[in-house]
Amino acid sequence: MKYAILMSVFATLSFAQQAAPVRTTESFFAGIGIQQKLNASIPLNTMFRDEQGRLVPLRNFFHTRPVLLVPVYYECPMLCSQVLSGMVAGLRPLSISPGKDFDVVSISFNPADTPADAAKTRAFYSHRYSTRDGTAGWHFLTGSDASIHAVMDALGYHYRYDPATKTFVHASGIMVLTPQGTIARYLYGVDYEPKDLELSLVEASHGKVGDLADQILLFCCHYDASTGKYTATVFNVMRLCGALMVLILGTVLGLFWRFDLGAHRAKAQEARFR
Repeated sequence: MKYAILMSVFATLSFAQQAAPVRTTESFFAGIGIQQKLNASIPLNTMFRDEQGRLVPLRNFFHTRPVLLVPVYYECPMLCSQVLSGMVAGLRPLSISPGKDFDVVSISFNPADTPADAAKTRAFYSHRYSTRDGTAGWHFLTGSDASIHAVMDALGYHYRYDPATKTFVHASGIMVLTPQGTIARYLYGVDYEPKDLELSLVEASHGKVGDLADQILLFCCHYDASTGKYTATVFNVMRLCGALMVLILGTVLGLFWRFDLGAHRAKAQEARFR
């Protein structure tokens, strides 16, 4: 798939324009973006530091729930905060929640970020989501350059450090992974539709989270890998409508049959006592 979200890269660079001249040559941007690797697995034995500075393997955050994985860096001047804010805004309306139905795992791709940076960012965005739920289900990690590259390469997430502006040039997007660490979905940009978030998490959980309405929506919608969104499938909608019509007609005919049978029995009993 083609590399995406170049406009996000330009937005990041424009913020640092006063610090140094912005380079917009094609060679500078070559290779930066998101290359989909659907159904690939990420290295869960890779070691990272959690918000308290403990060195833990990535698999500690993959259990029985799907994972919303967010590649950002915590001192990003603009784009990363938009990614995190957009994710929080998309999660708020959902009937499923972090810590109960899925986990949010943010990995900084800046090896200079510290656990203190991670803890501060975790507290800010988890509280923006809900002051009642606290930080349950929210994990913000930091790691070495080797650990970061191992995971980012597995995700197909390609970025570059620009020493002139002292910022990272990167795309914007989040990934949904199965509890086993398999990449299930990519969602692009900085605004994430609640429908796309919920359906991708339900699908990555193999139907273990969500409700009947989510299962019906999944049947009627198709994930478009080129846009990272779910769109209605006309054929499946028609099939569902047809099945509902058969169910409704069957129910109505069944009621009529029971009513007619009851009336017939009543007449038979009345005739017997005459």
